[in-house]
Amino acid sequence: MKRQIYIHREIEPALKNMARQFPAVALTGPRQSGKSTLLKKMFGKGHQFVSFDGPLVRQKAVSDPKLFLDSIKEPVIFDEIQYVPEILSYIKILIDKKRQKRGRFIFTGSQQFNLIKNLGDSLAGRIGILNLLPFSKAEKKTAFSSKSTFSQKYFIDACLRGSFPEPSVYPGIDSHAWYSSYIQTYLERDVRSVYEIGNLRKFQRFLQLLATRCSQVLNLSSLASDLGISVNTAKRWTSVLEASQLIYLLAPYYRNLGKRITKASKVYFLDCGLVCYLTGIKDSDYLLNGPMAGPLFENYVIQETVKSFFNQGQRPDIFYLRTHNEVEVDLIIERNMRIYPFEIKLTKTPNVSMAGHMQRFKNIFSKFDIMPARILCLSENDEILARGVSVTSLDSYMKWLRAKK
Repeated sequence: MKRQIYIHREIEPALKNMARQFPAVALTGPRQSGKSTLLKKMFGKGHQFVSFDGPLVRQKAVSDPKLFLDSIKEPVIFDEIQYVPEILSYIKILIDKKRQKRGRFIFTGSQQFNLIKNLGDSLAGRIGILNLLPFSKAEKKTAFSSKSTFSQKYFIDACLRGSFPEPSVYPGIDSHAWYSSYIQTYLERDVRSVYEIGNLRKFQRFLQLLATRCSQVLNLSSLASDLGISVNTAKRWTSVLEASQLIYLLAPYYRNLGKRITKASKVYFLDCGLVCYLTGIKDSDYLLNGPMAGPLFENYVIQETVKSFFNQGQRPDIFYLRTHNEVEVDLIIERNMRIYPFEIKLTKTPNVSMAGHMQRFKNIFSKFDIMPARILCLSENDEILARGVSVTSLDSYMKWLRAKK
């Protein structure tokens, strides 16, 4: 029997704050990201825990919502609320009777597309919503009980073990077998039953093809052609993966650039371990030297960036830029009308030429407040390469993200 290990999550302060402000709070995220464990740890002593994963409890809630809610002692955690959207309108009535009481209802849900729509329709103005993704780099350091800042170590581990709590915390688990089971559960429980996608084999192949193209501009026509499906089907399947929070679509930055930029989003997975499972990468040598090395490192930086925003309860104001005359910026963060440009490179020996696009980028956006360019890489030291160009280690970058508001 596995000893229960709890790793504190970076989102905890934002979750506590949200529960103080709203009568209801929803914690969404992909399956197995640790939502239920987190809520039980934070609120388990004061809140009753009710899971809708079981069909009997689900049936009681759907068949007689009033009787079901009358039998529940508040405050309460409702796990997997997406299975019983029927009770949300009744919960709204309960909230409105005691509007000033905070943190009464806490929900979890795995299918964000349906969940957010139902919560928004039923509990608008009464609910705060947060997203919990798999472990961040800082959380994995805690899981390792390590003080190391060695970026390459965490990049390799994020790819070969993944960032989901279970394979991260328990080294005896075969991560390949875990991901195989995870995908099958996801296909059966979410894709088939919730999204009503009948051809699971083609959908899984679509997921695999998308993994080989991580960190690339999303080309739905090419994906559709390779699979023999319509572009609309490819678009819908992409939306399903995005709603399940398995992928993240990074939008292009196009302020005042009109037709001169690439307008399609770039696709990233929110867990590098899933990419490596889907593409068959199993050892560190092939990971660091194979054809997916650069894209996977870029994916790693983007996934950690998105996690940092979500863990602070913020919407990621992040973009990329690619113009038709080949000006490209891997990552743009916009805050307080300032533009922070980043180049992402899988290297330990960065040089100023790696930020060559930055000067052209600055010329295009000469009227805007553009901060000095930074190269994000595996270097463990921060240094200035040239005027307006510096190297930032991933550890320093993540600290900067957490400090910026």
